[in-house]
Amino acid sequence: MVEVYGADWCEDTQRTRRHLEHLGVAYQYINVEQNQQASEWVKQQSDGKERKPTVKIGEQVLAEPSDQELEHALRHEGLMP
Repeated sequence: MVEVYGADWCEDTQRTRRHLEHLGVAYQYINVEQNQQASEWVKQQSDGKERKPTVKIGEQVLAEPSDQELEHALRHEGLMP
């Protein structure tokens, strides 16, 4: 399961979502501005900072990943060739 934590206005969040869609990878989007628990979880992952997007792939958590970092993590989890 891939989870993308971000905000609708955040360009990096939108880039990550577009990239996952381009790759054909299903994901769940969680808007941290509408979900206080999600916002707190993101902050716990990044020393109190709400870094967008934060992407959870299996047990891996990536803060503001590049497209290459995202693809590497997806391959590691067997979610893309």
